[in-house]
Amino acid sequence: MTKTKIPSPIGTLTAETEEGFVFRLELGGDSRADSVPSDDTARQLIRELDEYFRGDRTAFSLKVRPAGTPFQQAVWAQMRKIPYGQTKTYGELAEAIGKPGASRAVGHVCHINPILLLIPCHRVVGASGIGGFAHGTDLKRVLLGLERETLTAFRHPYPEDQGY
Repeated sequence: MTKTKIPSPIGTLTAETEEGFVFRLELGGDSRADSVPSDDTARQLIRELDEYFRGDRTAFSLKVRPAGTPFQQAVWAQMRKIPYGQTKTYGELAEAIGKPGASRAVGHVCHINPILLLIPCHRVVGASGIGGFAHGTDLKRVLLGLERETLTAFRHPYPEDQGY
């Protein structure tokens, strides 16, 4: 498993990748993570995140493999179906997985999402408002706003001449 620190406009992200899969993408730097990507999946993730933050990418092509229960897997799979720039409510996700009335449980699964952005928990909102977010509602608003307006000034700090 490779751990890579990735600078971004929302703060340092830490990714765990292996064999073509993203297992984790979290906000926050991990001192044990490499600052330069050492595998193809990490390099592709950096490129796709760069494109996302510039507004050039509306869907990620990387495969994800979050660890979780069948219920959590079902919720995360439904989250990945929410289109860029759109939202669904916790209740709508609960309905979609055949568990009407499980909106609070869906909210908990959103809160423990191990793969930020690629599993877009920020696109899940409450029936009467923005809802919660593990990293705070201010960041949730930033991410929702980002999908409506592009952060065109962001350029990834890794030199392009090194193939990142």
